[in-house]
This record gives sequence, C-alpha cells and structure tokens, in this order.
Amino acid sequence: MRDSIGDDATILDDPAEPPRPSRAAGDSAGHASRRWSTLVSGRWAALFVRCALALVAGLAMWSAFPPRNWWFMAVIAMGVLFLALAGPIRGRVGAVVGFVFGLAFYIPLLPWIGVYVGPLPWIALSIALALYSALFGVCAVWTMRLPCPPLWFAVSWVNLETLRSSFPFGGFPWGRAAFSQVDGPLLPLASILGAPGVSAAVALLGAAVAWLIVVLATRAVTGTGSVARAAALAVVLALVGPIAAIALTPDTLDRNVASASVQVAAVQGNVPRLGLDFNAQRRAVLDNHVRETMHLADAVRSGGAEQPDFVAWPENASDISPLTNSDAAQEITDASISVGAPILVGTLVMNSDGRPTNSVLVWDGAHGPVARYDKHIVQPFGEYLPWRPFFSMFSSYASMAGNFRPGTGPSAITVPGRSGDVTVGVSTCWEIAFDRSAKAAVDDGARILYVPTNNATFGKTDMTYQQLAMSQFRAVEHGRAVVVAATSGVSAIIEPDGSIAHESGVFTPAVLADRLPLHSARTVATVLGAWPQWIIVVVTVGGLLVVLTRRYRFSHGPRGADVGDIPAAKGDVRESEERGDNG
Repeated sequence: MRDSIGDDATILDDPAEPPRPSRAAGDSAGHASRRWSTLVSGRWAALFVRCALALVAGLAMWSAFPPRNWWFMAVIAMGVLFLALAGPIRGRVGAVVGFVFGLAFYIPLLPWIGVYVGPLPWIALSIALALYSALFGVCAVWTMRLPCPPLWFAVSWVNLETLRSSFPFGGFPWGRAAFSQVDGPLLPLASILGAPGVSAAVALLGAAVAWLIVVLATRAVTGTGSVARAAALAVVLALVGPIAAIALTPDTLDRNVASASVQVAAVQGNVPRLGLDFNAQRRAVLDNHVRETMHLADAVRSGGAEQPDFVAWPENASDISPLTNSDAAQEITDASISVGAPILVGTLVMNSDGRPTNSVLVWDGAHGPVARYDKHIVQPFGEYLPWRPFFSMFSSYASMAGNFRPGTGPSAITVPGRSGDVTVGVSTCWEIAFDRSAKAAVDDGARILYVPTNNATFGKTDMTYQQLAMSQFRAVEHGRAVVVAATSGVSAIIEPDGSIAHESGVFTPAVLADRLPLHSARTVATVLGAWPQWIIVVVTVGGLLVVLTRRYRFSHGPRGADVGDIPAAKGDVRESEERGDNG
C-alpha cells in the first residue's frame, strides 16, 4: 500500500481490479461475469460516495454566503470537496464530481435570477457554471497527482474562478469563495493578494486539513511512520493563510492614515413596485429620492444632521434623464440647492448613436452636471443581449434586455465638496463583482468608492446581500471607504476595514450619513492587480504539462517514479497504470 494521499492511502479510492487470472488455467464465462459485476458495482459505489461528498460540499459552500454569512462553511466545503476528488481516479470521475458540486452550489445560490422571469434562466446559468466546476474537477484530479495535493487543489480552484469570471460575455464572478469571507478571519488577506489570494487561502486551508485527517487515518490503520513528512506538510499548509491573516489583522489600514475626511449621505428613495416594471413610474422613483433628500436638508437646517459634502443617489434614481427633461433637471437642482451639496445622480443618457449609457452625473446645484461617469462593464442579458436572435428563441423576456453602450474614460469622478474637490471611484452595480473595476477607480485617484445599484428587479431575494458583501470585500482590498446607494436596498456605508457602519432595510426609504476617511495610499493588492491570479494560472498550466508528460512517459516509455508525494515501488506504478490512474 502506498503512503501518499492521492494514491491508495485515501479512504475514498476506487477499488483496485481483482488479480488477473492465470492465462494457463483459463477462465470460465461465469467467473468472468462475476468478476465484472463485482468490479462495476464497486466502482459505481465509489462514484456514489464521491458524488454524495460533492453534494454536501456544494451545499456547505452555498451556506457560507450572505445572508447566512457562515464563512467557516466555505473552508469545510473545500475540505469535503478535496476528499471527493482525492485518490487515483480518472479525469472523467473528477468531472462528474465537480459537476455535482457545481449544481449543489449554484442552484441554491442564484434563484434570484429567475424570480420574475421564470426558472429557465436560473437553471440554465447554474448548469453552465457547473460545467466550469466539472473542468475544475478534471484539473484538480490530474494536478493532485503531483507532490503536495492541497496546493494543487487550491490553484486549480483559483483557475476555475478566473475562467468563469472572464468568459464568455465578460464572465460571471458571482459566488467566488473570497466573497464568502467578509465576516471571517481570512479577510485581511484581501489587502495583499485580492480576491484570488483569499479564494486560494480558503481552498488551501480546507484541503490541507482534509489531507491531514486522511494522512493520520492512514497512519493509524497501517502503523507506518512514512507519512510523517506528509502530515507535517499538511499542518504547515493549513496554517499559512490564517497566520498571514492574523499578522495583518491589527489593521493594515493603520499604515494608510487618512489625511482628510468627508461627510457623505446615501439616499434610498425606494420604488413604487417590485418586479421588472419597477420603473414604469419613473417620475415616482425620482420624486422619492428628491423627497428623502429634502428631508435630509430639513434635518441639516434644524441641526439634526451634519452638512454633507455630497449626496449619493443610486443607479436608476432618475431614469428621466435630466439632460433632456427640464422638469427632472429642475427637481434635482432644487434638491441640490436645498441640501447645500452636489448630488451623484444615477440616470440613463441617450447618446448620438441611439444607444443609452448607464450613467452617474455629478449635479452641483444651479451649475447642473459638472462631471459624468458611464458604466464600463455592462451586464449581459440585462443591459444588453448577446446573440440576440439566438437567445430570443428561449424566452419572451429576452426582448426586455437593453442595448446599452459601455462607457469609456476614467473610473473616477471629481466631486466639488465644501472642503475641496473629492475624487470618487464609481463601480455601478454589476461592476463591483469584477476585480478590475474598483482597481481602475483607485488607479485613477479615487480616495473613496461609490457603488450605485438597483436591485428592485430581484425582489426580496439574497442578491442584494451577496452584492453588499462584494462591496465590503473591495473596501478591504483597496483600503477605501465605500458608499453603497441602492434604490430599494440594501444601502450601506462601509468602513475601510470592511465593517458596515450604517445599513438600510429593503424596500424602505432611508438616508444614511457618516463622516468617512479619504485614503490615498494604495494597498499591495491594488499595486499587484491581476498578477497573483495570472501567476497561479501559469503555475497550474505548468503542473498540467508535467502530469501529461509523465502520463506519456508511463504509456510509451520506461517505467518511472510514482507521481505521488511519497515514492512508491515500480510494481505499484504499473498497477496504477493498469487501473487507469494516469488517465
């Protein structure tokens, strides 16, 4: 018996083939049939166990995300998934295990997608994302044959997240392991390695603990001491992430001392109705935000609230464009003059090519619009419909998708405040899920981040809380306070350490106000950007090439050493090949 996890030491290995009968003795048809039945039933039983573990892992991962926020369940999920993929199994088994995990994770995570359009888009997206998890299963099974399986499991996981966050149609970053950690002890790592680093730490911690358990169980069963090195390595790997996070926990941002602060107010006006037609009464949505801003102005004049430097309205706060509608322009002007501060207005602007942009206007009282940001990363199947003729065949709701034009230019806007200009970075709704959006804003000089969003089309689902966690993560990643302004909730004011200072309810009018620091220093994560992610991709590709090269050598050349972390006898390697372990 081999001692390394990833070989026969795992308690979840597929059963080995029975000994081959002597050719001289022959073999009766009945005996061959019984042998085949035993082999097939054993393999199906092992596959069932692995799929059951994948199902548990997927549900555990789902429970780590808001609004439950059981961050530790993500670590447990990674450990259970590691066990489901450990052992000398074929890549096709890894694909099945990964697919089951993906379905168990994404189906309960994403029901908000179909809340008003039916289950087809929700289920279709969940299946598509589960296919990415199937690719992860293949990659993990192959690379885990190399020394130090938990490390290869973790980098394979980051590759999964990188791929599905990039392709197709710009990718879908929702459900990255990093976004489950906003209440967990690994969050400080975000300021060093960003979302890829935190996701890797979650996967590495879970896999290393699972590996240690299996190694110790193997030692207890076999009584061998040859697994001591693997056990020690598992302990080291399990402690890497937590120790690094503890070292950063005393507050990395103490080294990023704010030289100034700004008084900010976020207005949540609410919407007249839920659903896809929430904005059918566009004037009512605008009136709601004007009314709440006027209430804030009254409080300022009475001494009940501090004068804001600027007021943040949400996405779609005025879908009657004030650039073309004089009534809307006058309402916004009156509100800005009354509160004594510029208003960041989420609106739609029709461009000369006939396509709208999802825009934020800085409206400074009688001066009108003095700055503008157009959303750079527009949402597929919402703000535009890719392959429109094709997807229109599947749902009548496809025709409701917009034809928005992506914006260009800087990701930060200059807002004139009472104490001087403030550079505000903008990530509108969908954009906050993408690493490049907030980074671009900080690179453009943003000292505070602003996330205008509209979640009314998703009703009272978990979507708004999942998105809020992304804003919390970006605060830590870039060392910036974040103002989240939502039409219907949840609006929030977030400190640079990711903690929520103020938070609204859903579908209730609200005004949130606080004084926030203006940071100028860039975190390590901001400086490094996507480099950690792409380094992990290169390492993983290198690992896959090594495995495939060894497979070729085993199949077509002299017998070599085992690909496990503890060398095995040549006979074991030959037996492994006969079982298909390297394919």
